[in-house]
Amino acid sequence: MTVLMSHAARRNRAPDLRDGDVPGAEAEALRREMPLVPAASIAGRALVTVIAIMTFLASLSAGTAILITQASRGWQSSVSQEATIQVRPVAGHDLDAEAKKAADIAARIAGVGDVRTFSAAESARLLEPWLGGGLDLGELPVPRMIVVKKKDASFDAEALHKALAKDVPAAIFDDHSAWLARLNVMTRTVVAAALVLFGLVLTAMLLAIAFATRGAMAGNREIIDVLHFVGAEDRFIAREFQRHFLRLGLRGGIIGAGAAALTFFLLGKAAPYWTATAGGDQIDALFGGFSLGLSGYFAIAVICIGIALLTGLISRTIVYRHLRELG
Repeated sequence: MTVLMSHAARRNRAPDLRDGDVPGAEAEALRREMPLVPAASIAGRALVTVIAIMTFLASLSAGTAILITQASRGWQSSVSQEATIQVRPVAGHDLDAEAKKAADIAARIAGVGDVRTFSAAESARLLEPWLGGGLDLGELPVPRMIVVKKKDASFDAEALHKALAKDVPAAIFDDHSAWLARLNVMTRTVVAAALVLFGLVLTAMLLAIAFATRGAMAGNREIIDVLHFVGAEDRFIAREFQRHFLRLGLRGGIIGAGAAALTFFLLGKAAPYWTATAGGDQIDALFGGFSLGLSGYFAIAVICIGIALLTGLISRTIVYRHLRELG
C-alpha cells in the first residue's frame, strides 16, 4: 500500500496536478523508489525460468530447421552434379570389359566432365557399412560402379540412357532425379515439423506471459484501480508493467538463447569425434556437422530479442485492456 499512499498524498497536495506536470526529478525519484510492479518476486523468477526454457526449445527448433535446410542444399548441389552407372555381372560377359565400354560411352556424351570407374575393391568397400568388413565378396554378383560428373547444363541424360541400353544392356543408369525428389519432400517435411514445433513453443510461452501478467495485475489490483480513478494516465500504468515484463523476457531470452547457441557450438566441436562411425556419418549427412554458421546464430539472437519485445508488448496490451474495462 506504500505506492497507493504515496500517490494519494501527491494527489491531495495538488488535486489538479496531472502526472505529466510533476517536475521531472520528483517524478523520476518517485518511480525509482516506488515501483508499481515488484522488481523481484517468486512469480517473476518462475516466469524467467519458463521463458528461458521456451526460448531454448524455440531456438533448438529454428536451429535444426536451418541446419537441415543448409545440409539439403549441399546434398542437392552435390548429387545433381553427378550420375551413376551400375554394370551388373552377366554370365558369358567380361565385367571389366563391359564397365570400360560403358565408361567410354559416357565420356562421349555432351556435357560430361569426368568419368570414374570404381575397381572391384572399391565397389566392395562401398558395401562394408551394410555387410561389414573382412568379407570375401568374390562369389557375390557385385556390380561395377561408374560415376559420371556433369560439366554443364548441356548434359544429355536421355542420350546416355539410350546409348547404354543399346550397347551395354547390363548397365543401369541413374541420374538421381527420383532420389532428389524424395530428398526435397523429406527436407520440407522435417523443416515444416520444426517450424510447427517452434510455433507451439512460442504459443505456450505467450500464454504463460499472459497468465503471469494477469497474476501481477491481480496482486496489485487495488493499487491499479485507485491510480486509474484518481487520474493516473493509462500509459503510465501500462508502461510500468511493460518495463517489468520486458526485463523478465530479456533475461529469460538471453539465458535460453545462450544455452541453445552453446549447445550447437559444443555439438559442432564434438561432431568430428563421431563422424568416423557409420551412424555418425549419417548424422553428419543430415545435419552437416552441426555447423550453424553466423546466419544461424543471428537467427537465435533475433528469437531472443523478439521474445523479449513480445513479452513487453503482451503485458502492455493486457493492462490497457483491463484499464479500458474500468472506464
